[in-house]
Amino acid sequence: MVEMTTCGDPARRHDFILVFDVSDGNPNGDPDAGNMPRVDPETNQGLVTDVCIKRKVRNYVTLAKQDAGFGIYVNDQGVALNTLHQQAYDEQPAIKSTGTKQKREEIATARERMCRRFYDVRMFGAVMTTGVNCGQVRGPVQLTFARSVDPIVPLEVSITRVAITKPEDAQFETGEDGKEGKRKVTEMGNKAIVPYGLYVAHGFYSPPFALQTGVTRDDLELFWSALMLAWDLDHSASRGRMACHGLYVFSHDNPLGNAPAHQLFSRFDARLKSGVETAREYGDYAVAVNGAGMPTGVTLTQLVATA
Repeated sequence: MVEMTTCGDPARRHDFILVFDVSDGNPNGDPDAGNMPRVDPETNQGLVTDVCIKRKVRNYVTLAKQDAGFGIYVNDQGVALNTLHQQAYDEQPAIKSTGTKQKREEIATARERMCRRFYDVRMFGAVMTTGVNCGQVRGPVQLTFARSVDPIVPLEVSITRVAITKPEDAQFETGEDGKEGKRKVTEMGNKAIVPYGLYVAHGFYSPPFALQTGVTRDDLELFWSALMLAWDLDHSASRGRMACHGLYVFSHDNPLGNAPAHQLFSRFDARLKSGVETAREYGDYAVAVNGAGMPTGVTLTQLVATA
């Protein structure tokens, strides 16, 4: 694995590019469109939400870290968020102030405790004002939607199951002549897939916000590891084959940055190779990042760069 000496420094600003692909799967279904793959209706480019990518990070951290301080706030364990908020209040010492000042200090203390306890609050932020008020946290890590390099072709494939759901479907039907007819033996369904799509997402890490939430080098290195490795812990038949093919991190000496992020992102290029009309694998693309003549104070670390 590539050294994270520079890109693992929580005191530096980091802008990054994440490149991943999908083969014969649905990377992020849209519940408002029958769970079909998300697309930009004007360009037909595929979309994957930031929330989807963050879920992969959360799932990876859950499996990789059971230490205190690496809990996951947004999870599917059946614990209500307000219950977690109340625990932050129950565990904190009594505030000696009174009135409005006391309330502000209580919220601030609860907010700090939530940051220390939950990795995703510390990294991504959270709005914790639902019922039991633990304040709001603006996370240092922000992600954009991922967008496919080229238009995708969402397909809906019919499937059958040699099993039935209802007991009555197992009964033979009796016709008007008294003879038994056929019974139901299969169920029909469908599966939405993208034959192939190469997606690119952009992200940002802000040291000033990280200072407020208490992000450490261990936190940041864990985040990079999650972006690289979470795909192999998240396989399912519905998602087909997904993999990370690129993770490029631009690290700044100045916590506020040494160059605009959009200028750094413009150094990335992905396009179909000559002679390829329809992509069906990563090798159909020519992908490169121009690391020559970087702006002063900016270092490029290629954590993943599939040839």
